Amino acid sequence: MSHLRIPKHWRIRRSTPFFTKDNVPEALLSHHNTAAGVFGQLCVMEGEVTYHGFADEAASEPETSIVIAAGSFGTSPPQYWHRIEMSDDAQFNINFWADPEAEQSDEVYSAKK
Repeated sequence: MSHLRIPKHWRIRRSTPFFTKDNVPEALLSHHNTAAGVFGQLCVMEGEVTYHGFADEAASEPETSIVIAAGSFGTSPPQYWHRIEMSDDAQFNINFWADPEAEQSDEVYSAKK
């Protein structure tokens, strides 16, 4: 997730509300992946979010762990298994980027376990 580049012609297709410890979906804290043809852009407004990336669905140990501090963002490539941890004061949202020419429904943005 070391700031992989989102293709220049892609556009934000959906954005989440801001999440905190009080309302973060459990799926984001669990092993899940990004849908095919979709980049996730995790934007941290306050605190820190740690992104753990995994080689595949079966991996139990992360191949990468990146701390994203307030004012920074990280990207998650299509179909990459990951989960997050967050500081008590963390506030963040996620933008989902996709090719504007591709046919996609809203369900492709859902976290998959």
